[in-house]
Amino acid sequence: MKSWKFKALLIGQVILVMLLFSNILAHSQTTTNSSALQQLNQSVQSILNRTSSYPAAAVPSWLDTGSNAWMLTAATFVGLQSVPGVALYYAGLSKKKYAVNSALMIFYAFAAVLVIWIIAGYSFGFGYPALVSIHGYGIFGYPIPAWGGLFEASQTTYGPSGAHANIPTATFIFFQFVFAAITPILLAGGVLERMNFKAWMVFVPFWSLLVYSPVAYWLFAGGWLNQLGAVDFSGGYVIHVDAGVGALAAALAIGPRLASERKLEAHSLPLVLVGAGLIWLGWDGFNGGDPLGATVDAAIAVLNTNIATAVSAVVWMLMDMKFFGKPTLIGATSGAITGLVAITPAAGYVNGWEAALIGIFSGSIPWMALYWLEPKLRVDDTLGVFSTHGIAGIVGGLLTGVFANPAVTQFVAPGLTGALYGNWYQLGIQALAAVIVFVYDFAITFGLLKFIGLFIPLQAPPQELAIGDYAMHGEVAYSELLATIPESAKSKEQSVVLPKKEKEENSEE
Repeated sequence: MKSWKFKALLIGQVILVMLLFSNILAHSQTTTNSSALQQLNQSVQSILNRTSSYPAAAVPSWLDTGSNAWMLTAATFVGLQSVPGVALYYAGLSKKKYAVNSALMIFYAFAAVLVIWIIAGYSFGFGYPALVSIHGYGIFGYPIPAWGGLFEASQTTYGPSGAHANIPTATFIFFQFVFAAITPILLAGGVLERMNFKAWMVFVPFWSLLVYSPVAYWLFAGGWLNQLGAVDFSGGYVIHVDAGVGALAAALAIGPRLASERKLEAHSLPLVLVGAGLIWLGWDGFNGGDPLGATVDAAIAVLNTNIATAVSAVVWMLMDMKFFGKPTLIGATSGAITGLVAITPAAGYVNGWEAALIGIFSGSIPWMALYWLEPKLRVDDTLGVFSTHGIAGIVGGLLTGVFANPAVTQFVAPGLTGALYGNWYQLGIQALAAVIVFVYDFAITFGLLKFIGLFIPLQAPPQELAIGDYAMHGEVAYSELLATIPESAKSKEQSVVLPKKEKEENSEE
């Protein structure tokens, strides 16, 4: 036994001497061997990450493969919220004859925003360095394309300060795109059942570039409102106040629906439920992806999101029962959505009971705005987007200034505290940010639509609205609708198609 111990001790001493010698040698050759050490470290890391079979350039040392996997997944969740989530939700809430138009407005917006996003929107909203800054406060980036191969493969660097994330720029661009896309998609709910589709096609990319990207720079990328101390964890202001206020301004600029149609007539509650479910669960990526990695705070944000949503849905149902006598599916889904919206600016900054309190406020204040405030505004906001997104986003943003909890913010924004923990400045700067986003969004949205209206009618002609989808797009969601379409309208549609066919036949002859 003693002999075995002696041999083990001797071997250990030899190994120790070898390590010390190699360490001294390494220090003496730091300059010449630094690249070799980096390659060795990268090789070891690739083995640990099970990526050794890939080219070394595919898994650089700065890349966290777990975080990258989560961010790509989270971005896909958010994308599914739009298509098919909101598309189904809005189509179900619309009248039967507008189901195709409602869904197509969403589908088009998703595609159009990606085009403008890669051409100019991303760099305008997240570019580094800033194109315009005033006394060091970043205003916006360079509106240039973001499609270079080396750029997409590089480590994420964004905003006026050059913040970093350990994911590829391509992942970051795509993650931020799905947020940019869902914003005008939500706005569409305020102008359904009457907006001219051609005007919508022009409006979406310009609105995304002129409204969404600058506000994202101010509150997501570290721009001037962030520099003043305002925070927005995942888009309460950037997405939902933008969408809600934009819907209000657009509804005012475009004008109301036909007098006989100014009433919500959801034609398919199953579609509403399916869409709402996709929106709810997709929000796990919406808020869980904001820390830009698979972190502790990502898990906290996901849990808080679901707590606030569940509480808000129940509170909205209770409000319906109190004032209307019975709960409704539309009401429950509306409450869930206002809960999702209100927790968004606070999701990674608060704990569970604070998230529940936010759910109580989001299930009641937007309810009162929808049924008591909006009727007094005399603006035809088709699906109540101003209340369910604009008001709910403001409520959540202000409550972030109250509840930001240092026990939670230590994981994502150390030092951030709300009024409940002694920092009343945070509530004040949150209120200022809400006012600035409200005024900027309303002014640009209203002005942009009035400018577009000089060239393209903003509202579809009454004769098209009387028929709906068939007159607008030549197709219907349900075959039985064809029987309700006047023969004159059908013949007009056929007269457009037949000449084309005849022309093709003549050319073949």
